[in-house]
Amino acid sequence: MQQTPHDLSEGVARFQREVFPAKAGLYARLAEAHRPTTLFIGCSDARVVPELITQSEPGELFVVRTAGNLVPAHAAGPDGVAASIEYAVAVLGVSAIVVCGHSDCGAMTALAEGRDLSAASSVAGWLRQADASVARTAAAGAGPDRLSALIRENVRAQLANLATHPSVARAQAAGTLTLRGWVYDIRSGAVTELAPTEDRPAPVAPVAPVAV
Repeated sequence: MQQTPHDLSEGVARFQREVFPAKAGLYARLAEAHRPTTLFIGCSDARVVPELITQSEPGELFVVRTAGNLVPAHAAGPDGVAASIEYAVAVLGVSAIVVCGHSDCGAMTALAEGRDLSAASSVAGWLRQADASVARTAAAGAGPDRLSALIRENVRAQLANLATHPSVARAQAAGTLTLRGWVYDIRSGAVTELAPTEDRPAPVAPVAPVAV
């Protein structure tokens, strides 16, 4: 069956007609203040919706989305991802950063399967940032196990890259910022949290956050 384009105009009309009036007080407060508590770094994949997964209200998450949820290590020169991280940490004062990978990630699948990306040079160049993760999971073989291992290792690698950003390093040293790594399973809705070197992640508890 051919998929029909989503009618964005109708969605806007429904938001204005049904959703906005029910939260008018919240939006009135948000019009005067922007104080998110968490920077959520996720994949650009349309199936991964941070606010839906975490059931967060508008204003609670500062969101950065990139192909493969990649976070370049800090480097000199202008960088949109770095600027967003610095703004979230140094200006908005978020107390947590979540890097969220997910099952069936197209970027990680391409790397795990060694697909030819010569026709998509910008994509290929961006994904080179995951070369180390690809190398570290080479022993996992091929197929679903390799992809799963790469998705997890990629999240850990991005947490390490985050720590190279000066604003993040300062906040961690001050004890005001926590970094967390998640993997979201699209089919089951499960979210697991990764320790930096843990191969067997545990489900995210519905109560107190799990320490990284």
